[in-house]
Amino acid sequence: MSTYRAFEATGARNLQLVERELTDPAPGQVRLRVEACGICHTDVLAVEGLRSDPSHPIVPGHEVVGVIDAVGAGVTVWQPGDRVGVGFLNGQCWECEPCRRGDFVNCRNQEQTGNTIDGGYAEVVYARASGLVRVPDGISAIDAAPLLCAGLTTFIALQQGPTRAGALVAVQGIGGLGHLALQYARSLGYRVAAVARGKEKEAYARQLGADEYIDSSSTDPGAALTALGGASVIVATASSGASMNPLVRGLAPNGKLVVVGAAPDPLTVATPDLIFGNHSIVGSLTGSSIDNEDNLAFSLAHDIRPSLEVMPFTRAPEAYERMLSGEARFRVVLDVTA
Repeated sequence: MSTYRAFEATGARNLQLVERELTDPAPGQVRLRVEACGICHTDVLAVEGLRSDPSHPIVPGHEVVGVIDAVGAGVTVWQPGDRVGVGFLNGQCWECEPCRRGDFVNCRNQEQTGNTIDGGYAEVVYARASGLVRVPDGISAIDAAPLLCAGLTTFIALQQGPTRAGALVAVQGIGGLGHLALQYARSLGYRVAAVARGKEKEAYARQLGADEYIDSSSTDPGAALTALGGASVIVATASSGASMNPLVRGLAPNGKLVVVGAAPDPLTVATPDLIFGNHSIVGSLTGSSIDNEDNLAFSLAHDIRPSLEVMPFTRAPEAYERMLSGEARFRVVLDVTA
């Protein structure tokens, strides 16, 4: 095989299937044959032309699972045949100041898979060895792919505060991120409240681990959480700043609102709601590659699985549109082996 197929994004809303030449991995990189790639909302950066140079072709996709088939010079830990994943962060440089302080997530020289470097809407992916995630036996490539981004994001967010087992933790938004956050929160031993609009998701939220359900379309979620004793951590996954505004008032003393849902509108908060109770609002991006290995091991041990719609690789543009519509329940994954 001297070529491979990939979907290139150029401009806006222009995904084209192309043939690319197969090359050897660069020093410090590996080459892998892709088995599955999740479709994430962050893929809009590539597909909608939101990059600094949309005219430059890029292959979207950053929830990638595959098997290494070649390693570059200097790579010693990884071997052909290893089953691995690649998430949004394509591997730290080890040399910048954040890396030297062990803060690999904020590496200043790190590529973003599917945004600044080619991603997984393809049969082959190249990645830095430092960004690879070992995928354990017992979890399929299809199930593992969304856990590398959506799963890791919520898994890390839930651990942003020193929250004791049995404390109230809330998850706002029961979608692609939230339906995984509920499962993690349950398995971490928290008392879990789900916050969403309408009653139609209540049964499913409780099935996933919610002990309490708050319909934010008919109830002030902050007041409802306060009536339950206040939440030590609230993970806000909805892409709406306005929907997050009332949540701060639902925090317990020293509680944190952890924002993982990127929203176009601002989040506003009254200063007394921060001061009284020592409340805080923080953002949480993702985790490192070793954090992701912890995430997959935890997911396997606690049978945490995404709710999926699977499409073959050749239908990648349709899969992207399905994700963008908001009608998918809840993650869309490309089966690159189909």
